[in-house]
Amino acid sequence: QVQLVESGGGLVQPGESLTLSCAASGIIFSIYDMGWYRQAPGKQRELVADITSGGTTNYADSVKGRFTISRDNAKNTIYLQMNNLKPEDTGVYYCNADHYVRYWGQGTQVTVSS
Repeated sequence: QVQLVESGGGLVQPGESLTLSCAASGIIFSIYDMGWYRQAPGKQRELVADITSGGTTNYADSVKGRFTISRDNAKNTIYLQMNNLKPEDTGVYYCNADHYVRYWGQGTQVTVSS
């Protein structure tokens, strides 16, 4: 049974930081491309950042320079370090695993508000 469990969300003020984690089980983690997506209220789910099995990263223009995605294959976990958070970063953040078949986590809420 495949599970992707996100953690680390919360309520922060603009300019603050958060680190999200996604722990995977039931897959051969090292061969999967992994990613973070987010969905704001009333909007479609969008890619935030992804990292290939080989470690190549890709970011949405809106988060470049502020967010960093990383993976630890020994822990079957990916991370999203989010700095200088803005109100427009608010949303539910989902972890995704992709290797011909795509899996999704349940999501973790991030709210940026003063």
